Amino acid sequence: MSNFWRLFVSTIIALPLTFLTLSAHSSPILITQITASDFLESGVDKMRRGDYQEAIENFNQAIKLEKDLAVAYSDRCLAYLQLQDYHQAVTDCTQAINFAPDNFEAYLNRGVAHYRQGNYSAAIVDHNRAVALKPYDFRAYYNRGLARAGDGKDSKAILDFNLALTQIPRITSLLLADIYNDRGLVHFVLQDTQAAMLDFNLAIRLKANDYRAYFNRGCTCGRNGDDFGAVRDFSQVIRLNPSNAQAYVNRGVAQYRLGYHLGAISDLQKASEYYGQQGKKVAYEKTLDLLKNLRQQISSVTEVALF
Repeated sequence: MSNFWRLFVSTIIALPLTFLTLSAHSSPILITQITASDFLESGVDKMRRGDYQEAIENFNQAIKLEKDLAVAYSDRCLAYLQLQDYHQAVTDCTQAINFAPDNFEAYLNRGVAHYRQGNYSAAIVDHNRAVALKPYDFRAYYNRGLARAGDGKDSKAILDFNLALTQIPRITSLLLADIYNDRGLVHFVLQDTQAAMLDFNLAIRLKANDYRAYFNRGCTCGRNGDDFGAVRDFSQVIRLNPSNAQAYVNRGVAQYRLGYHLGAISDLQKASEYYGQQGKKVAYEKTLDLLKNLRQQISSVTEVALF
């Protein structure tokens, strides 16, 4: 699971007024000049409402009026991030940094763009700079932890998640849940299943309707040989996210191990249906192969029992 946060800061300014005098019998006409800050504020408002393409148009106008307006490039980078145009996001944040070398948000956003492109080393460099600029902001530690986990630096990732937990406001329980979930994943990769279980339990306690922590805890139960726990957690995933084909696969395997053969076959059939609907051809074919093998094994067990 991966989540990123960006705080919006906008400034309301007084508009300069210009009066145009016509004839002696005419009333004065009020002319309002639109400034770069107005376009910037409008763009931020559109981003809050999810209108990212319109927000970009506003930031374009702001940049036309003030070509060195670093915050406009930084916010346009964020809009491109939401549209998954990571190359343009990197370009805009780089421009923002050129104009304002201490722009924390630009380093943070460029780091996210690098992360989503799979360029983890560049993401780590940007988040190092973000940490140096604002060592009290949990987002920089959290994002750097994700990048380090992606780069295989799991122990350092855990340290970053720990630092994020020390800096995050305690009232933001949903964000805390995300950090616990991600730290649990790293513990899982390091095969520290006990620590992973503790983190997934905390994530579920704080965010009970997020299927990801249940999914991850189910995988941990499976690794620990707790198939009953795995069935319980994957059932929760399916309740919260009914089209999660992988949850059906995993629950099916756990049910097979427990001897619930009909349930296992039903789960794998359901998984293959969802993979087919979602156009995931490789996963669809692998699930059908698994279903075929499972049926053969069940048939062999039945023949031995009858004999």
